[in-house]
Parts: sequence; structure tokens; C-alpha cells
Amino acid sequence: MHRLANALLVIPLLLAPQAGPPGMVKTCTAIDRATGNCGVTNDGTSITIGGQKTTPGADPGTTTPIGNDIPEGDAGPPPREFDFETCMRSWSFIDCYRRAEEAAPVDEEDDPGLPPITIADLAQFTPAPSLLAGEPDNVGIAGMPTNFVATASVTTQSGSLFGFPVTVRFTPASFEFHYGDGSSATTTTGGSSWEALGQAQFTPTATSHAYAERGTYNADVDVRYTAEVDFGVGWFPVAGQLIADGPAQEIRIFEAHTALVAYTCDQKPSSAGC
Repeated sequence: MHRLANALLVIPLLLAPQAGPPGMVKTCTAIDRATGNCGVTNDGTSITIGGQKTTPGADPGTTTPIGNDIPEGDAGPPPREFDFETCMRSWSFIDCYRRAEEAAPVDEEDDPGLPPITIADLAQFTPAPSLLAGEPDNVGIAGMPTNFVATASVTTQSGSLFGFPVTVRFTPASFEFHYGDGSSATTTTGGSSWEALGQAQFTPTATSHAYAERGTYNADVDVRYTAEVDFGVGWFPVAGQLIADGPAQEIRIFEAHTALVAYTCDQKPSSAGC
């Protein structure tokens, strides 16, 4: 189209004249608006398109962009804001934290960013040590099973990590029994009492141990935990395991001797072995 500010363009009609009174005004089309002409009259023999620019300070030869072009000075729709909680549903906390930093950069000298979370960072939340009990009453007989039971369960701790409120959940993964005579065993259970297992005393269990000689032994159990963290948007696992060292428990082991007698000790207290 012509670049004149006030231009009249006469287009001869090749088709039959339109019905209707001369001077009929039509609504501006998209092309009319794009070329800066807004006003259409039809006298039945020709169409006269006229008008002028209305944008202050605009170059008469400049047309208004159409389609997806953004006019100068128009920033367009605001950028989509980064949603931390939405990110956390499918990403790890570290990834989302760093993506949030990229969306809103900070001075690295003032805030160097959150380092990767390791199992060592959760040491401050370590569960209380597990106590070890030997059946019966921390006393055993040489050559016969002494049953050991360690109490440990899923625990949660709350606090602050790298300046963020956090809840840490620990789940027992394995138990390392140290019997005090140089032997040890690792199990996935802390054990149960003979009564709970429905077994007779001095029968083997998954956590029992038979001492070869009489004496006093310091036994203990170390519990290995897996860990998860929750920064308020769900649980996320942390690689590795954390060990809670248990205190030593004194176990006394005696020798047992048998004798063939005619009477029980109740029947004859003076009998051998009574």
C-alpha cells in the first residue's frame, strides 16, 4: 500500500454494483487496520478507502505489525514464574533449588547455593542407639544358644538443614551383632524373644549365638539406617546408610553339668547338683 499519511485509493469495481444506498460505510477489515486505512464507502461503482494514522509519533510509512509480532514498547505476556513445589513433584530437592536459583539469580558471594545432601549431613538426626538384650536375663550357657534381641524401628526427626526446615525419616536396614568373643553376624531383623517366636528356651534363632566357653562378654548391636528427607513437599531418599552404634551389654556365660539322680532337688535337696 502507499506510505502516505492521508491517501485515497480508488479501486474500480469489476463486479456488478452492490445493492444499497451510495455512501454506505463498512467496518474496517484486518488489512485496513494493518495499512492504517479505516473507512470504506461504496457509491455503487467504486470503493473509496481512506483514513490516516492515529498513533502519535508514528512514521507515516510504518504499519502496525500483525500476527505474532509484538509492537515496540510492548513486553508481551509476562514470563512464566518458576514453581518450586511443582518442580519438587518430579525432580529432586537439589535440582529444583538450583533451577529456582537460575530463575532468580543471587550473588554467589552472599549465597553460594545449597550443596548436594549426603548421608553425613544427616548425622545430627541419628536415632538413639539400640539396646541389646540377651535371653535369659543376659545370662547364657556355654555351648548353648543365647538369644539376642535389639529394639529398633522407623523413626522421624525434625530440624533445620542448610537453613531449610526438614523432617528426616530413618528406616532400619540391617543389624550388626557383635557378641564380644570375636564373632559377629549381620541380619535384617533385630530378633524376637523365644516366647514371641513360640520357641523353647535355648533353641537357635535368627539372632542367637552360642559361646564356646564360660566368661563375661561385652556384646552390642549397630543398626544401619536408610534415610529420607522431606522439605515440605514429599519424601526423597538420600543415598547411603547411617550407622547408630549401640552400647555394650554385659553377657555372663556359665558352664552346665548334668548328673543322673534318683530324686529331684525338691524331693531330696541333698542330692548331687542340688
